[in-house]
Amino acid sequence: MTIFLPCDAYRSQKDDVGSSCNINGPVYLRFTREKTPLITTEDSPFDTKIQTFWTSVKPKAVIFATGYLVYYALLAAKQLEEFGTQVLVANVSTVKPVDEETIIKLTQQTGAVVTVEDHQVAGGLGGLIAEVLGRKRPTPIEFVGLKDTFAESGKPLELIKKYQLDDKAIANAVKRVILRS
Repeated sequence: MTIFLPCDAYRSQKDDVGSSCNINGPVYLRFTREKTPLITTEDSPFDTKIQTFWTSVKPKAVIFATGYLVYYALLAAKQLEEFGTQVLVANVSTVKPVDEETIIKLTQQTGAVVTVEDHQVAGGLGGLIAEVLGRKRPTPIEFVGLKDTFAESGKPLELIKKYQLDDKAIANAVKRVILRS
């Protein structure tokens, strides 16, 4: 099965839906209900592989984010860089099949990983990346996502804050993982 989690409306409409029509087999497109900030353009290149959306000169960690939380990862990267901590932000728009090659490549550049998702870490992006790194390149990792809990219903911004999925939580995860790397 191919699983797409677009980061904004351009990716949803133009790329993921269009790409899914050309896939022979089951496809799952995961969208958010709320309007999300646009972080790509109509002309942004699309690839089912992981794409780097933020690059610093000497990154200490890579943030692998998916869906609309890529926006919060970019906010965290900006805040971290203002305080001298350099990172990479990678958009994982296709969770399955997993792009192991890019995960390893970006991890080798940094030596530390943070995963960001609005999903259960176990069985989600965090677990998937941890499995890849466990097999191929053991690396310090922090997870921003739901940790074995059922999420409540509510306003999206309130839930992002309650479950610590915002830019502040991401920045804190980066700081923790860098201390261990």
